[in-house]
Amino acid sequence: MDQNFTFMVYGFTAAWLIVILYVISLALRESRLRQELDRVKRMLEEREK
Repeated sequence: MDQNFTFMVYGFTAAWLIVILYVISLALRESRLRQELDRVKRMLEEREK
C-alpha cells in the first residue's frame, strides 16, 4: 500500500510539472505574438503616414 501511494505522488507530481511547463510555454508564445502584433501595427502606422 505504501509503495502505491509513493507512485501516486510521483504521478501527480509529474502531471503538475507537465501542466506548469505547458502554461509557461503558452505564456511565452503569447508574449511573442504580442510583440509581433505590435511590430505589424507600427509598420502599418508608418505606412499610412
